[in-house]
Amino acid sequence: MAIDRLAAMRAQQQGRNANTSSPTQAGGNPHPQRHDHSYEMSNIKDSNPQLSGGPGGDSMSAFYTEISSIQDSLRTFNDNVQRIGDLHSRSLTNMDEGNTQRNVSQLDELIGDTSALSTTLKHRIKALEMQGGTGRDGQIRKQQTALVKSKFVEAIQNYQTVEQQYRTKYRQRMERQIKIVKPDATPEEIKAAVNDEQGGQIFSQALINSTRYNESRVAYREVQERHEDIKRIEKTLGELAQLFNDMSVLVEQQDDTIKVTETQAAGVKKDTELGLSHTKAAVRFAISARKKRWACFIITLIILIIVGVVVGVLVSRQT
Repeated sequence: MAIDRLAAMRAQQQGRNANTSSPTQAGGNPHPQRHDHSYEMSNIKDSNPQLSGGPGGDSMSAFYTEISSIQDSLRTFNDNVQRIGDLHSRSLTNMDEGNTQRNVSQLDELIGDTSALSTTLKHRIKALEMQGGTGRDGQIRKQQTALVKSKFVEAIQNYQTVEQQYRTKYRQRMERQIKIVKPDATPEEIKAAVNDEQGGQIFSQALINSTRYNESRVAYREVQERHEDIKRIEKTLGELAQLFNDMSVLVEQQDDTIKVTETQAAGVKKDTELGLSHTKAAVRFAISARKKRWACFIITLIILIIVGVVVGVLVSRQT
């Protein structure tokens, strides 16, 4: 039932979005860009159930709307991660300096948008978890919130995997460029040059050698670019690690809440069973007492009858 209502709310929202889409987006930009402030402000006020929901059905309707909106944002997040991977791949193959700069600009902007979107998603999921609830609606809220949270954690892990893969590819590309400049470079020299943002002694010596100047200059420039790419990836991985830890804390907090709720429910069940056993015992006692009262009444009645008969016989003899 919850899934049907969620699907209906999503269909209704998609219909409204289709009617209000801008001409620019309909015109053919396959990857519309959104800036940090747009992600920070989007759906925070209008979609938050605490702000727009009322009692009863209105509250659940607002909750389903927020869940649907979060799912849409998760799809945008995953699309952004895929585009970031595409830009990384293009960066590895670009040889033209102008194209490289445009690619770097697009990559920086998209990474910033995705970072802002991830922060917004974290706050929105946390807001849903804080609402709680009881009964059937409360159970539906917990299930749907846990579902979008798991999808978000999965998206974070996928983003981490993409960044780690391209960090490895960037380092491998740097090693190839170093070997072009110095084919007999030892693994220690290659590692030192990869970790040295200035290029190390290998490029300094190669640039002095006029016979390999042009080749070394091109390789040196690319190695410096790859250093910047790796620094960008290291920063993103650090942010994702912190985000993943934050979401893990939320999961642990929710688990603790669930354990407390289960413990309380078990206690209530035990108390209810104990009370029920006491009630049954009281009923049995009342039935037994009622039977004893009837027995006493019958015995007393029989005694009175016997006494009456004896008295009647004695009186009749005296007369």
